[in-house]
Amino acid sequence: MSAQLPEPSVFDRSDRALVLVVEDDASNRALLRTLLEREGHIVMTANDGEAAVRAVGEHEPDVILLDIGLPRLDGLEVTRRLRLNQAYRTIPIILLTGRAELDDMVAGLDAGADDFMPKPFRRPELLARIRASIRMRRAVLAMETAHSVVAALASAVEAKDATTELHCQRLAGLATRLGERVGMPASLLEALAYGAMLHDVGKIGIPEAILGKTNGLTADERMILRRHPEIGERICLPLASARDFAPIVRHHHERWDGAGYPDGLAGVEIPLGARIVSLVDAWDAMTHDRPYRRAAPATEAIEELKRERGRQFDPDLTVAFIGLVESSIVGQSSA
Repeated sequence: MSAQLPEPSVFDRSDRALVLVVEDDASNRALLRTLLEREGHIVMTANDGEAAVRAVGEHEPDVILLDIGLPRLDGLEVTRRLRLNQAYRTIPIILLTGRAELDDMVAGLDAGADDFMPKPFRRPELLARIRASIRMRRAVLAMETAHSVVAALASAVEAKDATTELHCQRLAGLATRLGERVGMPASLLEALAYGAMLHDVGKIGIPEAILGKTNGLTADERMILRRHPEIGERICLPLASARDFAPIVRHHHERWDGAGYPDGLAGVEIPLGARIVSLVDAWDAMTHDRPYRRAAPATEAIEELKRERGRQFDPDLTVAFIGLVESSIVGQSSA
């Protein structure tokens, strides 16, 4: 017994979904293949559990329609085995069964299935559930890809500028905590974390001799360094979610009083995420060693934030961040 694949000339996934139908009844397999192919899907079939596991390993389908009552390995055991493999954890599994008992549903979900369809199934409902499962998997994969790209870019920045090791990760954590404190909606916190992680990605385009200089920059060198927000924005724009965090990358060196760069924005003209990253970036820079100076104590850094409140930094955010920092210091000292 084995998996049955489409003809090689037809097996071109392109933008179509590959659906694996695992069903030991030949008439049901044929019915599902016809139904799904009419909807534009690519369909492969298997008639027992062992063939299904092999087919997933060879072709990694976009969704699996899996009968519970299979020979060799039943559908629940197939589901358990697939969920043990990290590579297959995002593949939606829709269990099919002639028994719609609550115990069956619970057992299927416990095994790791995503959905449950009783037989005989209703065509519109089955197709809708397949479409929803495919959309969900593609969204998850896109999210994982975005995370991987962001992590790779952030690592590239740190490889370029060794003096800021772990700086981007610290900023992402601090920025998110401050965003939560001032009531940013959850939908914007992920973009804030990405913007913090990638705020200095434009330094990839800045010479190492400038990034690592310890005795002060010339006017020309400062001009070159000040290009990194614009370079960073250009690097980020091809990413699908860049519209949410690219403004943070471009504007994290703007100042509340309008004396920053690259665009000289002032006050609330500066995106909120950029104002947050500007503040936590300054704090992290002051409280960690740099080639040109030693780290300042937290008390000195707090006084500097207070001096720059309403000049370099958003005054309300500054108060909120100082409160966050001071509560953390108190918590650490009492631990």
